[in-house]
Amino acid sequence: MLRTRQLLKEDITYSAAKEREVNILHQLGYVDHQSRFFSYLNARREWMKTVISHHLGFKSTAMFHIAKMDDWLRGSFNVCVPVTIDNWNGRQQSGNRVGEKFRPGNGDEKIQCEAGAYAWLQENCPDVPIPRLYGFAMSRGESLTRIENLPFLNRWFQFLRRRLLQWLRLPVPSYYVPHQNKSNVHSEAVSETGYLLIECVEEAQGTMLSNTWTEKQQDAELRTNFFKSLSRILLSITKTPLPHIVSFIINKEGYLTLSNRPLTMELQELENEKIATEIQVSTYSTTASYVAELLGAHDSRLRNQPNAVKNLPDCGYQMAALAAMRTVAPLFFDRDFNRGPFVFSLTDLHQSNIFVDDQWHITSLVDLEWACSRPIQMVDPPYWLTNKGGDNIDVAEYDTLRKEFLTTLSVEETEQVRSLPTGDSGKISRLSEIMEQSWVKGTFWYTLALSSPSGLFNLFYNHIQPLLSKHTYEDIGGVMPFYWGRDAGKFVADKLADKKKYDSDLRQAFEASGSDETADKE
Repeated sequence: MLRTRQLLKEDITYSAAKEREVNILHQLGYVDHQSRFFSYLNARREWMKTVISHHLGFKSTAMFHIAKMDDWLRGSFNVCVPVTIDNWNGRQQSGNRVGEKFRPGNGDEKIQCEAGAYAWLQENCPDVPIPRLYGFAMSRGESLTRIENLPFLNRWFQFLRRRLLQWLRLPVPSYYVPHQNKSNVHSEAVSETGYLLIECVEEAQGTMLSNTWTEKQQDAELRTNFFKSLSRILLSITKTPLPHIVSFIINKEGYLTLSNRPLTMELQELENEKIATEIQVSTYSTTASYVAELLGAHDSRLRNQPNAVKNLPDCGYQMAALAAMRTVAPLFFDRDFNRGPFVFSLTDLHQSNIFVDDQWHITSLVDLEWACSRPIQMVDPPYWLTNKGGDNIDVAEYDTLRKEFLTTLSVEETEQVRSLPTGDSGKISRLSEIMEQSWVKGTFWYTLALSSPSGLFNLFYNHIQPLLSKHTYEDIGGVMPFYWGRDAGKFVADKLADKKKYDSDLRQAFEASGSDETADKE
């Protein structure tokens, strides 16, 4: 008998698990890990109150109310603990599933990148609606607080310090400054996990777009409002050219720096499964070097994920696709944009991270940890406009909504260009035109493939390869695998052995004990 097992967001049978392309054997451990992590946090409720009091400048914690564990907001990577303060609202966010054991420092990296994204948007794009970030801390104990919430004397000292540094034309720190908590409760509890203290988006301010997108996406008026809001946000965050492909962080001294590797969700998902991504360089100066490193992460997945291939033909097709992706990359990225402009990008802008009002005007964006500077040619309309996964998009259906969005974007862009001083309008690259060229050339599909470890191969064979040749995947699969890497035959044999062992271990993980009542009827 085979039992049904529990994943974070669903129950799964063995018959379903063995068909998944992701490592289900690894994911089976998430539920227990999350349970232990939640219990760890729940036992430190007094620490949470101390942290909040520290960052917000309260002398008493009597008015703090920590939500019950059943009411915590569970995401794929974060847990948000709602905290109600009399006449105040906020939430504390901690992270897991980021590959901390495999790559120590991943947890702090994620926190610093999210704090850096908040700080950059607050200083450069005040028109972009985001919650307030009150403070944050890393697992090593470094704690930073927003200047406005510091004690009176410390607050004024920091304001004067900023003025002096500006006057001397020296680097000025962010509005988040080191602010250590001397409490033993704080120092003991923070040793294992960092956190961010963020304003809670109340229901009166808006609800997640995912709550109404499926039901109301056919409403043209709502879509127009949403497209206008999204266009304005994209134009705001991309108006400032950035020098490298990189992530912002706030360092322990409180300075906002462009100094971290461009962190995206896919990278930390792979590292969580103990797959090295090869994305170790702090900054990239060219699109070509960044694309090559991303393909290296896909290579690493193929080499190291135990169930990366299904069988001999599948292994060959995947090797062929990766070899071809590396060969054809220059055809999809314009050399004129190789060294920029690079722009701030929201790489995890899905429906649940977008809050809207009843008319679908965007009221807030949340979960900014995966925002980074990327090539402007990688900025595209959301792939989920037709409510389908990236590798299941119907081209004709998607193109209709894509054109509708680009029409709205172009109108908003024209209005902004008109407001520029005479002579400046010819100095900027128009985002709507770059997005259109990305679609025409196929860069849209190439970028989408780079962001999808399990979907790259379908995207390549269904959307990229047909742009270049009428040959079928069978034709390509017969030759190109030998150009992916040396000793192709040995690699294939090793991967088939990995898959055989994975299948055996997976079945064993689903074997029912005598007390199990739920069985998978194959």
